[in-house]
Amino acid sequence: MSKQELVVIGQDTACCPGLSAAPLDEGQAADLAKVFKALGDPVRLRLLSMIASRGEAGEVGGVCVCELTPAFDLSQPTISHHLKLLRQAGLIDCQRRGTWVYYWALPGALDRLAAFLTARGTAGADA
Repeated sequence: MSKQELVVIGQDTACCPGLSAAPLDEGQAADLAKVFKALGDPVRLRLLSMIASRGEAGEVGGVCVCELTPAFDLSQPTISHHLKLLRQAGLIDCQRRGTWVYYWALPGALDRLAAFLTARGTAGADA
């Protein structure tokens, strides 16, 4: 695994046109590759899925790290490392509440990924 840090991509919704809308320029491709690199690990993909399906931002929202760790046969520091990479990629955010940390997915980041992967003319169409 590379020691290279992932950097949060910009929050600009026009960052990445849909896959079939126009070719990506170098900067857009580099930004998007960071997100896909973070999602390229099965553990991180599962973590994001668990968080996105149950977590919401706010005072009482979010998924406690104590709920995530038992789902994996990994140590707590390893889970924390994976969560850190997802945060650096701009896919999730967190808040410490007492001794626990709560995580939630960032809907804007997920929406941008979905928009990029959606082929023009197929949004809402039956597969």
